Amino acid sequence: MQKKTVSTKDAPQAIGPYSQAVRFDNLIFVSGQIPIEPESGKILKGNIKEQTKQVLENLNNILMAGGSSLAHVLRTTIFLTNLDNYSAVNETYAQFFDDLPPARSTVQVARLPMDAQIEIDVIACINTEENLLDA
Repeated sequence: MQKKTVSTKDAPQAIGPYSQAVRFDNLIFVSGQIPIEPESGKILKGNIKEQTKQVLENLNNILMAGGSSLAHVLRTTIFLTNLDNYSAVNETYAQFFDDLPPARSTVQVARLPMDAQIEIDVIACINTEENLLDA
């Protein structure tokens, strides 16, 4: 098995020495995403629901570039600077993960890059159809 980095212009470029994602065997590990708009490279101005939506769209774009999607996410970790936003984040999150939601941890942190309010990372499996195409 060999690890392969995944990158797409449809999601924010890494702001440090890390990959957007790494694919290994039938798994893809996506680095934490904050609500950066890929076009501008700036944090989305908006409420926590809008920022959560941007994060999940960024994650999905990276997953798709790596041969997966949000439908194949096995585990997520959500980092919030304010746990009072937990319910609002859940409302948006549920729109993306309605059937068989992944395992998840949510933690409050003191600060996130670029003073974001939310960051989410994911681990997903690769689409079966993609595996057949790669064979």
